[in-house]
This record gives sequence, C-alpha cells and structure tokens, in this order.
Amino acid sequence: MRFEHRFPVNVPAERVWEVYSDVERWPEWTASITSVERLDPGPLRVGARTRIKQPRLPEAIWTVTEWQPDEYFAWVSTVPGIRTTAGHRVEPTATGALVTASVDQSGPLGPLFAVLLRGLTNRYLSLEATGLQTRCESR
Repeated sequence: MRFEHRFPVNVPAERVWEVYSDVERWPEWTASITSVERLDPGPLRVGARTRIKQPRLPEAIWTVTEWQPDEYFAWVSTVPGIRTTAGHRVEPTATGALVTASVDQSGPLGPLFAVLLRGLTNRYLSLEATGLQTRCESR
C-alpha cells in the first residue's frame, strides 16, 4: 500500500535538497519526528543507518537503500511481517522545486498495518510537507 504527498517549494531545488537530506535536523522542522540519531559516520549514503523516533510509533532503524544526490533517496525499516519504504524526491521546476514524499507498506502484515495507520501516515506526510516548505522558504 502506497501513500504519497507531492508539493511545491518556492526556492531552488538545491536548497530543498540541502534541507531534506540533512535528516539529523528533521526534528527542528517537522512535528512528525521526535528524534534522529545517525548510526554510521560520514554522509548519508546507501547502507547508512539512522534511528528515528516518531510520536505514536515505535522507534525504528532506517537503512538507506537508494541514493541519487540532489534528487532522491529512499530508506527502509523492517519489523517482522512489515517492510516500510520511505522515498524523498526533489525535482527542479521553473519556480523552485516539486517534492514527493512517499511511504510504501509491504510484507505479509504491511497492508493491515497501512490500513490501521492510514490517518497517521497521511498526517505525518502533511506535517513533513508543511515543515519542509516553511523551513526552506523562510531562509
């Protein structure tokens, strides 16, 4: 099951990417994240792990599975029966950037988990969108 939120940000795509890919600072601009702890040294890259705490959800370890600098990254968190993939895309436009935030739930229990948390997932994607827009456009 897939959830997706697409939204414009009225600053250059490079600036949006700079903010979006700096995951350690996410708690500063989105209420959907309580804390972020990078578990591997160096820049974010394929294989890098991050511990994230979110309100109303258990702590999760996210591992970067795709990394396309200045454009896209995806990371995965797994628990028995559920695989969650979150994607983060920034595309340049004539007026700034178009951002796509997505969450995919898969695995034997993925569809059930997605249905049960549909409202929370959509709310968190909306909070992320609003927070990213505000953070990028206010600087």
